[in-house]
Amino acid sequence: MTIEISAQAAYIVAALLFILALAGLSKHETAKAGNAFGMAGMVVALAATIALATNRGIEGIGLGLLIGATVIGAAIGLYRARKVEMTGMPELIALLHSFVGLAAVLVGWNGYLHVERHLDGPEAAALAAADTLGIHHAEVFIGVFIGAVTLTGSIVAYLKLSARIKSNPLMLPGKNVLNLGALVVFAALTVWFVIDPRLWLLVVVTVVALLLGWHLVASIGGGDMPVVVSMLNSYSGWAAAASGFLLENDLLIITGALVGSSGAYLSYIMCRAMNRSFISVIAGGFGLENTAAGADVDYGEYREVTAQGVAEMLSSADTVIITPGYGMAVAQAQYGVAELTRKLREKGVDVRFGIHPVAGRLPGHMNVLLAEAKVPYDIVLEMDEINDDFDDTAVVLVIGANDTVNPSAADDPASPIAGMPVLKVWEADNVIVFKRSMASGYAGVQNPLFFRENSAMLFGDAKDRVDDILVAL
Repeated sequence: MTIEISAQAAYIVAALLFILALAGLSKHETAKAGNAFGMAGMVVALAATIALATNRGIEGIGLGLLIGATVIGAAIGLYRARKVEMTGMPELIALLHSFVGLAAVLVGWNGYLHVERHLDGPEAAALAAADTLGIHHAEVFIGVFIGAVTLTGSIVAYLKLSARIKSNPLMLPGKNVLNLGALVVFAALTVWFVIDPRLWLLVVVTVVALLLGWHLVASIGGGDMPVVVSMLNSYSGWAAAASGFLLENDLLIITGALVGSSGAYLSYIMCRAMNRSFISVIAGGFGLENTAAGADVDYGEYREVTAQGVAEMLSSADTVIITPGYGMAVAQAQYGVAELTRKLREKGVDVRFGIHPVAGRLPGHMNVLLAEAKVPYDIVLEMDEINDDFDDTAVVLVIGANDTVNPSAADDPASPIAGMPVLKVWEADNVIVFKRSMASGYAGVQNPLFFRENSAMLFGDAKDRVDDILVAL
């Protein structure tokens, strides 16, 4: 009993550490401390779980498997965390979400095999005596459904983010009807399963959920992928909470609720940043219209500039704003950008960064990259903080960004991204765009910014071009 009480107390401590982790991760200055709290909470949770398992009679091979799984999982996690580049972080997170979904499916099936499969067994009898057998049926069914949706949805997100499949949205006939139909089928089957928990019902809902998860994310275009990542984060949290109810594990319920609610709120913030409703994101199709019509629009001629020309422009500027995007991450240009920032500030130039909420393919992606390169936190500003300052800015450097600086969002009601809040870089005196080519952005939408009179293109690898500017300075 002492170990049971101690383990429950440890779970409470771990839950508090996870809450502190979320609080710490909300600000750049405290992000490292937040990570430390999260790691400490997980160590406490794992130690308490092993102690609890030992106290409940798990020993020998069972205990060895539990400890072995913990050690192997920790080793794989450490290896992947050390090896992954920041550019690969979005797809790694998506893949980790799929593991949570798979775990929820396995826990649900395990719960069925222990209780519903043997309704005349002692565990089912105990639940029936407590009048909670029907609740267990619902927990199994709902947990498997949420987990399966998270599993295949996260795998598709991983494939899209890692460019293993195209980012264009899948447009099946009546795709919204298919999604709604799957939800209706799930609701009906849940009622049926609670009344009569047959094995074939669980098989059917597992297949339906796997297909729904795949179709939901496959139907969402590349421009909405930052929202998808946070959405799947929320799904994984609710899947974990469902597993917690099945396992009667309070910590798993608390942790799942924290992840689920924070992921849902982050999805809401991302949707607001893109002026889109959550339902419209789920419906998908973002950027599809451009492939049919936008490609034929003639925006005129663009002009090129050399690194030497950009260096001269920066040397005579009094204010500079840098707006990074995923291209900066791909080129690993953040260190050169940090050095360029340092040199310009030494010359008395007011240098700041403008960060769009969905820059990159992960919320906060650009902030992490710049922090990694030791760019001071106080000059890294969010879109709402800096958007009114572009008309008083001498030079804007757009490094690898595209959709987040597209004036079509503000000027063209027919654009697929119409209404999406963007950084108003075109209001500056001069705009220098770092790009490898004139290709459209991840959302598949052409950017008329490139053809404006005050814009110039600096082609090539962003890291190489920044290094060239540094040499010229």
